[in-house]
Amino acid sequence: MRIVRRGWPVALAAVLLVVGLLGWYMSIDLQRSEAADNGAVVDSKTTAQVQASVSQALGRVLTYDYQDPASTEAAADELLAGAARTEYDTLFASLQERAPGQKLMLSAQVQAIGVKELHGSTARLLVFLDQSSRRAKDDESSVSAAQLAVTAKKVGGVWKITQLKPL
Repeated sequence: MRIVRRGWPVALAAVLLVVGLLGWYMSIDLQRSEAADNGAVVDSKTTAQVQASVSQALGRVLTYDYQDPASTEAAADELLAGAARTEYDTLFASLQERAPGQKLMLSAQVQAIGVKELHGSTARLLVFLDQSSRRAKDDESSVSAAQLAVTAKKVGGVWKITQLKPL
C-alpha cells in the first residue's frame, strides 16, 4: 500500500508536466499561425475603420454626375492610388466623352464589405455594391450588382484604394 501512496505524487507531477508542455506548445503554435498575423481576425477596431473608409471611398469615386465631373475627379485624386488610379483614369476619360451627350448620372452604394486580410497598412477586401445609372436624355435607368476585390493601403493616415478588380 505504501508503494501506491508514494507513486501517486510522482504520477500526478508527470501528468501535470505533460499537460503543461502540451499547452505551451499549442500557444506557441497559435502565435505562429497565419490567423494570428491577420489583423482582420484579431483587430476589430482597425478592421471597422478600413471597412468604413473603403466603403465611403467607393461611394464617392464611383458616383458621377455629368453636370459636375470635377467632384468625382477630386475624390479620385484623394482616394485612389497605383493601379486603381490608372484604371480609373482610363474609365473616366471614356465616361467624360459620352456622359454629357447622354446626360449620364451614376451612383454606387456598398451593400456589404468584408476585410479578408489586414497586415500593417495593407488591407484586402471583398465588396458587394449596387450600381445605378440614369440617362436624363431619354429617362432610361438601370441597376446592377457588382462584386469587387479591393486592395487598400494606409498612406498618411488615409486608406487609399490601390487596386480594384471586378469579380
